[in-house]
Amino acid sequence: MKIMHDVIISGAGPSGSQCARVIAEAGYKVALIEKDVNWRKPCGGATHSSVFDLYPQLKKLNYSKIRGVVMYSADYHRLEFKGASSEYSVIMDRLELDNIMRNAAIDAGAELIDNNISHDFIIKNQKKVGVKTKSPNGSKEFYGNLIIIADGMSSKLAVKSGIRPKWKVNNLAIGKCSIMEGTHDLGMENVYVYFKPFQGYAWIFPINKRRYNIGIFTFGKDNSEYNIHKIYYEFVNNPNVKQYLSNSDNRTIWSSSYPFPAEGVLEKSLFDNNLMLIGDAGGFVSPISGEGIQTAVLSGKIAAETAINALQDEDFSRTRLKTYRTNQEIKKIIRNFKQKSSMINFFYENNGENLNKMLELADRDSVFREQVVNMFAFGEMPSKDLIQKLITK
Repeated sequence: MKIMHDVIISGAGPSGSQCARVIAEAGYKVALIEKDVNWRKPCGGATHSSVFDLYPQLKKLNYSKIRGVVMYSADYHRLEFKGASSEYSVIMDRLELDNIMRNAAIDAGAELIDNNISHDFIIKNQKKVGVKTKSPNGSKEFYGNLIIIADGMSSKLAVKSGIRPKWKVNNLAIGKCSIMEGTHDLGMENVYVYFKPFQGYAWIFPINKRRYNIGIFTFGKDNSEYNIHKIYYEFVNNPNVKQYLSNSDNRTIWSSSYPFPAEGVLEKSLFDNNLMLIGDAGGFVSPISGEGIQTAVLSGKIAAETAINALQDEDFSRTRLKTYRTNQEIKKIIRNFKQKSSMINFFYENNGENLNKMLELADRDSVFREQVVNMFAFGEMPSKDLIQKLITK
């Protein structure tokens, strides 16, 4: 049976669910295809307060507002800072966050197609007119005017679309994290970040008074130099870490390892005739920090607005969809990520010595301290003055 929708969205994470919600609210028929609504994406779970403006139901949850950060350099120089601005983050279990966003899309009218894996396109007259899926009940076909790819960095559709190639290992980050339950001595308004002599960092993020998210990742050339399971084990057993987790009642609720994009948005690989890539599939993950929820949601929102305009005009051409890429908010993300990518080698050269210098400088100068915190906590760029001081220090 031929199943027809206005828009097919493959992937019901933050980007796909936000996209589906906006399009469905505009009155269009949306298929939201998801491999498993009970799958928890490996992630630190840091969610910026700006996302709460789109999902006010999140404000009703009993999560601590993160306004501070405790940073450790590779040589364990400690820097603690609490922000004075109204911005904050919360640490959420991704399974809960994704389900809230997905349910909002369903409530808006999107049709959830669960337990289906998108694996190929339906092609008629050399045009991609739909998506083929596999499910426990067999294969299915979904037809639509627009196809939005939101099923992550390992998306089969993204590669088969011809929009972007497979990721190379050095373009990725490789991480391992766990949700732990038990007694801890973490400040509930802080996140804890540990920089390393390799490209990457480790973290402990408190979820509540009995749970926390702990993990580590590498990226770039160091993916092949370090075994993620080995360095994760070394990190969680390091005395500088165990001072916060000293009680023996801690147990693992969930654990997983995973790759994710590490070099920013593939700006020339975001759209084509009747196709758009959003979220991790399009590289909307911040270099250095690895944060991607906020930018994933924003990419989904802008793609949805682009889709609505295309549906109204009945024009699904590459030329029409180019407005997704040229949107000012998308351009700002791309520009921000490019700047961060250019800083990576500088920060991590000489076994992370420049990062050590940065934390030492921030410890002495309150203006620079706020910049450093905002860079890692909220994705902001450091000033040229800070970079110059690091170079000349």
